[in-house]
Amino acid sequence: MTQEIELKINQSAHGLKKECLSYGEVFAQSVAVIAPTTTPAANLGLIFASSGNGTWLSFLLGMIGLLFVAVNINQFARRSASPGSLYSYIVKGLGSTAGVMSAWGLILGYLFTGMSTLSGFAIFGESLLSHIGIHTHTLTLFALGTILAWYVGYKDIQLSAKMMLVLEGISVVSILLLGMIVWAHKGFAIDLSQLTLKGATPGGISLGIVLVVFGFSGFESATSLGDEAKKPLKNIPKSLIQSTMWSGVFFMFMAYVEVLGFSGSSVDLGKTEEPLTFLANQAGVGLLGTLISIGALLSFFACTLACINPAARIVFMMARDGLFHNSLGKAHDSNLTPHTAIALCSLITFIVPSALNLFSIKPFEILGYTGTLCTYGFLVVYILVSIAAPIYLYRIKKLRSMDILFSVLGVVFMMIPVLGTVGIPGSSLFPVPAAPYNTFPYLVLLYFIAGFGWLVIQKLRYPKMVKKMERSIDEIHARFQDEIP
Repeated sequence: MTQEIELKINQSAHGLKKECLSYGEVFAQSVAVIAPTTTPAANLGLIFASSGNGTWLSFLLGMIGLLFVAVNINQFARRSASPGSLYSYIVKGLGSTAGVMSAWGLILGYLFTGMSTLSGFAIFGESLLSHIGIHTHTLTLFALGTILAWYVGYKDIQLSAKMMLVLEGISVVSILLLGMIVWAHKGFAIDLSQLTLKGATPGGISLGIVLVVFGFSGFESATSLGDEAKKPLKNIPKSLIQSTMWSGVFFMFMAYVEVLGFSGSSVDLGKTEEPLTFLANQAGVGLLGTLISIGALLSFFACTLACINPAARIVFMMARDGLFHNSLGKAHDSNLTPHTAIALCSLITFIVPSALNLFSIKPFEILGYTGTLCTYGFLVVYILVSIAAPIYLYRIKKLRSMDILFSVLGVVFMMIPVLGTVGIPGSSLFPVPAAPYNTFPYLVLLYFIAGFGWLVIQKLRYPKMVKKMERSIDEIHARFQDEIP
């Protein structure tokens, strides 16, 4: 009986563990989805292939654009907190239809990011195991990564957060150490070719921003911890800004060092799958390169876990609002986690890349395909929340001219990667992507049409669903009004 009373005291209004995560753990959630280790370890070469000596500038512009989006998100996050994340915010600003579309966008973004990083986990896992003579199947590593992520997410949100904080911390520190060693190996040189953008073009830098947005995507995932974060109206907005800024500084430093480190060598950074391993060997610290590969493996796992957690919480809230079966909206009696939603999201994260692999698509290709598809989901949501913010502020009579400016800048900056991923026929600045990437916008459009169709069906089945959804979100919002400074 005492244990039951204690559990009820620790429960939020939605049945999740109440206010249990410190600022560091909330910050870890955003950083883990950004997965700063994975960009310099695996993706930076792709950005360099487009941006060249302007790679650091692509990161800077991408960071600035996402900071504008973060400011727009924080107009809501400073006033309300919910496991529904940006889905709940956009309902407040643009209504139920736009809110539900944003929920579908977030689910697409988080789950396909998780699939992409699960593929990275398999790539680095196979490589590391082969060094010690162990050869395993890709599907085995997919299953291992998914089962571990499911168990940690199912068991305890605090365990998830602490694990993500430790794994990402170790990985980032080891990569920064290698960065300093590589820069020292080059005599701490000031690379004028990069600072003067030698050979870089506006089109190349713009295309680089597309991949940079993927590198940052998910920075807002801490908003899904509205029930579980301590002081959510303070810690969640702070984590969004700081995770974006610190990740941006880290990305720019590593971009500068990696481009400098590859200069003068016979190896092309744009065609290298494991650039840090090459740089470690070149600097005479090959063991550190191996340790960083282990760190990258752990970072890919942490990101998969960090994607399942917010995706499950959005599914959890959508179920409670009548969009999915009631079982997905229930929390575990003792763990106080959305266990059924976590199981579903974990299963989807495993099935899609496994099915692609069974059709002889390699993990590196799966990483690229799912990583591109996830970007569409985030871009739709980032644009919607930037539009929703000033409308919401106008309704509560808090709108300022500066808020309109941030909204416009957020939308404008996000249109750059939109044009980069969709392409403009006949344009040299934003060419239409090559196959199969040119089909992805149509697949995503079909996905959103299906999501809209499901909303229409649910409205017809449950005519009072929308009013119930809006009333539920209004009640969440009202609970925090006394806490707003």
